[in-house]
Amino acid sequence: MHVEIWSDIACPWCYVGKRRFEAALAAFEHRDAVTVTWRSFELDPHAPVERGVDGATHLAEKYGVTRDEALAMQQRLSDVAAGDGLDYDLEHARGGSTFDAHRLVHLAAQHGRQDAMEERLFAAYLAERELVSDHATLQRLGEEVGLPADEVADALASNRFADEVRDDERTAAGLGISAVPFFVVDRAYGTSGAQPAELLTQLLEKAWAERPQVTVVGEGDSCGVDGC
Repeated sequence: MHVEIWSDIACPWCYVGKRRFEAALAAFEHRDAVTVTWRSFELDPHAPVERGVDGATHLAEKYGVTRDEALAMQQRLSDVAAGDGLDYDLEHARGGSTFDAHRLVHLAAQHGRQDAMEERLFAAYLAERELVSDHATLQRLGEEVGLPADEVADALASNRFADEVRDDERTAAGLGISAVPFFVVDRAYGTSGAQPAELLTQLLEKAWAERPQVTVVGEGDSCGVDGC
């Protein structure tokens, strides 16, 4: 069974959603039969390399509220995240483009380190005040999760995986995905938002129970696990 998760590194609900999905998967009887793929989604495709203001100020400007109101909004979200074991520092988050970070996630997928790369980027942006558009930062984070240093450098110095990021985003648009996190199972079932782990487990169970089965219309001579 294939689960695709559209998310953005700059999305605090996506990190919460990751934790809740991990809990849901741990509770799923057939978890060993599940493959997870992280898909790219940019909340602000036109974001500059760095906004130049902290997270609270940007939030206040975006929603037309005071900085104190923005801080209160961030605190409420941080309190929710803490319930899932996450320690956010949203006030000082260094906002900017996440495009190159998404390209790095695609590189990590080729080395079986995609989930680890997604995890590291979330923590760097949401908790550690890292600028995830900065190539030196991305180089260090990529190496931290075990990616070959030369491949990280080559990818960041080129447009490698740019097409893959754009393809993820086009697919999201085609599926009607306009907010993240968004979970899709076998391109047949989906749910939006950082849903409770119990609901995500139910999603997995429903998709498993209703996955396509082959209808056998005849049987002939054959070999099986017990012999021929």
